[in-house]
Amino acid sequence: MATAKTTTLTFRIEPGLKEALRTAATREHRSIANMVEVLIREYCGRNDISIPEQDAPAATSRTTAARRTRNR
Repeated sequence: MATAKTTTLTFRIEPGLKEALRTAATREHRSIANMVEVLIREYCGRNDISIPEQDAPAATSRTTAARRTRNR
């Protein structure tokens, strides 16, 4: 299965926010990177910010994330 190209994003964050992000990701059965992507997509959707389309959409469903976790 072909996946969309991705890019790396590196940033600093307060330890408490990182722990909250880790907790949210765990509850949603997602990786931290996928949780950040979901949060950005949700924010953009609520605030009418368009996200440029890629050739293949990034996997953001819980099912896909759970499948990845089980296959590790």
